[in-house]
Amino acid sequence: MKRLLYILAAIVISCAAASSIAAPAAAKKDEFARKLHTFNAIVKELQSGYVDTLDANSIMDKTIGALLYQIDPYTEYYPAGDQDEILSLSQGQYAGIGSVIQKRGSKVIISEPQWGSPALKAGLRPGDVIIAVDADTVTAATDISAVSRRLRGQAGTEVRVDVCRPYVEDSMLSFNITRADIKVNPLPYYGIRPDGIGYIRLTTFNESSARRVKEAVIDLMRDPALKGIVLDLRGNGGGLLESAVQIVGNFVPKGTEVVRTRGREQRHEKVYKTTQQPLDLKLPVAVLTDNGTASASEIVAGSLQDLDRAVIVGDRSYGKGLVQTTRPLPYNDLMKLTTGRYYIPSGRLIQALDYSHRNPDGSPARTPDSLTNEFRTRAGRIVRDGGGITPDATVDLPEGNRLLYNIVADMWDFDFANRYRATHPSIAPADSFAITDEIFQSFKDFIDPARFKYDRQCETGLDFLRKAAKSEGYMTDSVAAQFDILASMLKHDLSHDLDINRQEIEGILADAISSRYYSDADRVRLALRSDSVMERAAAILLNKGAYEALLAPASK
Repeated sequence: MKRLLYILAAIVISCAAASSIAAPAAAKKDEFARKLHTFNAIVKELQSGYVDTLDANSIMDKTIGALLYQIDPYTEYYPAGDQDEILSLSQGQYAGIGSVIQKRGSKVIISEPQWGSPALKAGLRPGDVIIAVDADTVTAATDISAVSRRLRGQAGTEVRVDVCRPYVEDSMLSFNITRADIKVNPLPYYGIRPDGIGYIRLTTFNESSARRVKEAVIDLMRDPALKGIVLDLRGNGGGLLESAVQIVGNFVPKGTEVVRTRGREQRHEKVYKTTQQPLDLKLPVAVLTDNGTASASEIVAGSLQDLDRAVIVGDRSYGKGLVQTTRPLPYNDLMKLTTGRYYIPSGRLIQALDYSHRNPDGSPARTPDSLTNEFRTRAGRIVRDGGGITPDATVDLPEGNRLLYNIVADMWDFDFANRYRATHPSIAPADSFAITDEIFQSFKDFIDPARFKYDRQCETGLDFLRKAAKSEGYMTDSVAAQFDILASMLKHDLSHDLDINRQEIEGILADAISSRYYSDADRVRLALRSDSVMERAAAILLNKGAYEALLAPASK
C-alpha cells in the first residue's frame, strides 16, 4: 500500500507542477499540499476502517489511471511487471511466443500470430481460444495482461498453451512452444512496380526503422528504372522521434532542421537536424497518409512537406504534436510523460486536440479549421497548423457506413476467415487471390441476420416521429398509413445491403483471409492491387509537371 501511495504522490506532484503556470507558484503549492494531505487521510481511513478488506493494488492502479486520464491519453504509468509494451515499442524487440492476444467477451483469444514467430511455427491460429497456459486455467475473470505475462518470458524457455479451435473437429489442442526473442518488423515490404515507382511500407518507428528504410531506398536506387519513391505511412502511429529525423535525412541536405521540441520553458527547446549525407535530393517522393498517421509519422510527412521535398497524398493525418519522455519511478516502475510539443520546419504545430482546455462534456477541445494559422513552406506554399497534415493531393475514398463498421466491430470477417482457414488448407498466391462470387456468397450465408447488429437509426427516428405526430394531434388514419409505407421502405434488407457494399466488403474479407495464409509482405502486395491512393501517388510521380505543380507556391 505504501509503495503505491508513494508512486501516486510522485505522479500527482509532477502533474500539479505542470499546471502551475497559470497562478502564483506558492498558492498552487499550498493548494496542492492540502489536497494531497486530504488524499492521504482518505486512503488511511479506507485502509484501517472500511468494513471490508480492500484490494489496495487494484484501487491504486485505478486511481492512477483516473488521474492520468485527466491529463492526456499519452501520459501513462507502467508497473515494473508491465513494461514489455513500452520496451517493445521503442526497441522493437521482446521475448515470448510472438502473438497478439485479445479479450473477446469472457474469452482470451489468439488475434494474430506474428509471421515467423514461435506461435505461428507451433501451429497457433487466429481465433484459437486460450484455455490454459502452463496448466493455469484461463477463465472469464482472468485479466488479459496476466495471460500476456504468462506467454512472455526468457528466450529459450518453454510454455504450454492449451486452446480450443473453432470450426474444427477435435478442437482441444495443446502446443509446447519455445519462447524466442521476437523482433518487430517495422518494414514488412518494399519493391518496385513495372512502371518504375518504388514503394516502401513502414508500420512503426522503432530502433531499426531508420536503418531498414535506408537499406530499402539504397536497394531501390540500384534499379536504373526507378522514377520515384512512395513512402507509405498510413496507419503508422509513430514511435521514436530520432528515427523520424534519420528517415527524413535520406532526402534532404545534411544539417537540415527537421523538428524542434518545446517544453514549459523556452530554454528547454531542442532542435533536431539531419546528421547524415542524403541518399538523393532530386528523386520524386510521395508520402501516403491517413487519419491513422500520427506522431513520428507526421514529423516525416510534415517536414518533407514543409521542405517541399515530397508531395503528401491521401487523407489528413491524425494530429499528434506532443512529445513523450520515459521517466523512472520508485520500485523500477516507469512513467511515460508528455513533456513538450514538436514544431516542424515551417514553425507550425500540428496538434489537433487541446487537452488543457476541455469541452463541457469533458472531451478535449479541437481548434476549428477557420481558426487555424497560416504558415509557409520553404518555397512559399501555404500550410496550416492545428489539425494534422493536410495532403497536397487528397484522395476521396468511399465513406464507411454502419454496416461495414458492424462487420468489423463484431468480428464477422474475423470469424469467417477462421472458418475458411479450417476448410481450405491453402489458397491461390497473393498475385492471383481474389474474393470470388462463391466466397462472397458464403460470407453472406455465414452472417446470421438474427445476430447481426444494426444501428437502427432510421427506425428509431421514425418511431420518434410517430410519437411526436400522435402527441401533437397529426396522427390520422391517412398519416398512419403513410408512416407504414415509409417504415416498409426503411426496413433493413441485410442481403441487399451486403450486395451494394460488396466492393468494400471484398477488401475487408481479402485482408482477413490472407492473414491466415500469407506473409506480411504478401499481404501488402495483395492490398496494393486495389489501392487507389497508391495509384494516385504513382500517377503524380510519373508526371513531372503534376509533381512540380503541387510543390510550387500558389500564384498571387
